[in-house]
Amino acid sequence: MKKIHIILIFCCISVLTGCMYPKENMKQNAVLYEDQLQVVQKAITTYKEQNGGILPIKTRDMSTPIYQKYPIDFQKIAPRYIQEAPGNAYESGGVYQYVLIDVETNPTVKLIDIRMVEKIQELSLKLRMYRDEHRYPPFKKVISDGVYELDYKKLGYKDVPQVTSPYSGKGLPFVINEKGEVFVDYRIDLYEVLKKNEGQFKEGEDIRNILSKDSPFVPAYSLPYTVKDGEPIFFKS
Repeated sequence: MKKIHIILIFCCISVLTGCMYPKENMKQNAVLYEDQLQVVQKAITTYKEQNGGILPIKTRDMSTPIYQKYPIDFQKIAPRYIQEAPGNAYESGGVYQYVLIDVETNPTVKLIDIRMVEKIQELSLKLRMYRDEHRYPPFKKVISDGVYELDYKKLGYKDVPQVTSPYSGKGLPFVINEKGEVFVDYRIDLYEVLKKNEGQFKEGEDIRNILSKDSPFVPAYSLPYTVKDGEPIFFKS
């Protein structure tokens, strides 16, 4: 009965996703314009100046991962500080969630491609169904302490599921932690950036911020990484 319930949930998510993002609107609302980021950034800065340093963000639990922790609340800045949410924003039917980073020192507008969420939800549901029958996830390999690669054939996949990197356009795989939570693996992108910035990072420091430094995107749904012998590795911060 539990398995049937999960299947029904998965079907509902699929139907709702299709309704939210019709194909004819997906391409239009996936276009990224630099001026849209600048307009939102200006609105955030003005709002903060006129509201005693308060930021127009939605409330999230303190345990929320850092890159998903500060989503912009467009209802607080529109229409006074900005006419409306950008057309590519989730609130307008787009595929990007506008978020803030460096909120304490330099609040900066960045983006999350929410199409990643759909892939993560799909994999998480299949993983939950598998664990209902087998208790433990179908581990294939231990990548690091508490980080694992899955055996996707046991989950019904013919090919390894991936999401498109917002940085390189390459396919990024998934990993899970000891709790069975699904994360995007950004090591491919981090390796390329580290090659261009050799010797600038120390082992033990979280290096994920180098991805968003020169990009409008944050490495959402990721685990912490550090560097060892010039290569990115997982670590517990």
